Parts: sequence; structure tokens; C-alpha cells
Amino acid sequence: MTIFRSLLFLLWFAALSVLLSLIFWPVLLLPRGAAIWLAKSWARATFWGLRVFAGIGFEIRGAPPKGPVLVAAKHMSMWDTLALYLLLDRPGIVLKRELLFVPFFGWFVWKAAAIPIDRGARAKALRKMSAAAGRVLEEGRPVLIFPEGTRKKPGAPPDYKPGVAGLYGMLDVACVPVALNSGVYWTGFLKRPGTITLAFLETIPPGLKRGDFMALLEKRIETATTALLP
Repeated sequence: MTIFRSLLFLLWFAALSVLLSLIFWPVLLLPRGAAIWLAKSWARATFWGLRVFAGIGFEIRGAPPKGPVLVAAKHMSMWDTLALYLLLDRPGIVLKRELLFVPFFGWFVWKAAAIPIDRGARAKALRKMSAAAGRVLEEGRPVLIFPEGTRKKPGAPPDYKPGVAGLYGMLDVACVPVALNSGVYWTGFLKRPGTITLAFLETIPPGLKRGDFMALLEKRIETATTALLP
């Protein structure tokens, strides 16, 4: 049954994505607000299909932060990006530059939310990422980053990258950690019925030393994430 329901969702998701891309590609020529509307509509429709076809719902713990803040989230599945894009107010999302070259998907992401990073450029990439993130914060919007840089399976050893500490220090901004357990239910093709939980954790104030910040961020996210796992 799980495989059958996962297949139904995959068909829904593929048809939805292709249809919206073909019908609404002109939003790429319009102001960014049009792309944001399309992205949120796509995410809501995806979650509708996830609930109806795969039996997956979700609950949110804590209040989404408002204004210019750095949001650092655990990353287990595509669900995380969609959910946080809906919950946050027009966030700028740090993501690898290669995603922007994916036809339609990458183009819409670039228009709506992208803060691209070239992982091969190292220091130069951090400066460019910081400048782009600074512009987002100046607009009163949050910046979303997945500090491990890639998706992790539930229970996998953490591997936090220094980019999040670079942004935190260079921008002198508060950071809101986020824990979640989406990987228990969204595992590649398979979608297992249940309720995904996402939790906004206690804010880390600006001004901590780099090492202290990284240790505190990892401890808060990993402790809370472990508590959400079965």
C-alpha cells in the first residue's frame, strides 16, 4: 500500500510541477512577487497531494520568526524547503548554484528566493553569499540556510559546515535553529503515512564567538531532532 500511495503522490507531484511550469512561465518576466505567489501555490498543492495520496500531515511547534533573522534548519527531505518557504516571510534561501540550471524549477527558484553559492569558490563564495544575504536582511526578510549543506538521513552523524557561522558573524544577526523529522516519512520515492513535526527553537543572539556559536547551534538542533525521531 505504501508503494502504491507513493506512486500516486509522485504522479500528482510530477503533473502539478509540469503543468504549473508550462502555464505560469511568464511570471519569470514579472516582478518577484509573482514568482513568490507561484512558489507558495505549488508548495500548498504539493502538501495537499501529500496528505490525500500519501497520508502525510504535519505539525508546527513554536512560532516562525519575523523580520531579518538567520534561520538554520535540519535538512532531511525536499519537504523541509517547501514547508519553511511557506512558514517564513519571503525568505532568501541559500542553495547550491547548480540547482539554478535545472529547467523551470531552477529558474523559478532563482526568481523567488535564491541565494546561490559556488562551493568550489570557498572564501569568494562566502563573501558573495554574505552580500546577497545582507541585501535580504536589509529588506526585513529572513535568510534560510541548511547548515549541513545537504540532506541527512534520520540518525545520521551531523556534519555542520562553516558557512552558517560565516553568515552569523559577518552579518551580526540572530539565528533561529530549526529541528524536524521529515526524513522518517519522506524517504526518496517512498512516502510513509504519519505526521511530520517541525520545531522552531530558542533564538541564538548575535555576537557569540564562532566556535561557541557552532557548538550551541549543533547541540540545539541535534538534541531537538533526536527527540522528534521514533
